[in-house]
Amino acid sequence: MLVLSRNKKQSVVVGADDGLRGMVKVTVLAIGHGSVRLGFAAQKDVSVHREEVRERIRASRFHDPPTGGLDRTESRNADEEASVLSGG
Repeated sequence: MLVLSRNKKQSVVVGADDGLRGMVKVTVLAIGHGSVRLGFAAQKDVSVHREEVRERIRASRFHDPPTGGLDRTESRNADEEASVLSGG
C-alpha cells in the first residue's frame, strides 16, 4: 500500500498517463470534522465506487440475472455526485 500525505486542493493520479487508458485523478476538496472530502475525475469507461457499493454490485452479479446488478438509485446518486465534483 502506498501512503501519501496531501493538502487541500492537491491531487494524486492513478493509472496510465498516456490519456488512452483508465486514469483516475483524486483531489482533496476539504478536510475537517473527522473526514476528508475527495473528488474523483475519471474517464467514462472507468468505474469509481465506494467500496461498499462495489461489493454490493459484485455480490448482485452472482445472485441476479445478467442485468448489471446496478440499482438505478445508486447510478443516479453517482451521477449527481460526479456533477457536483466536476462543478456541473
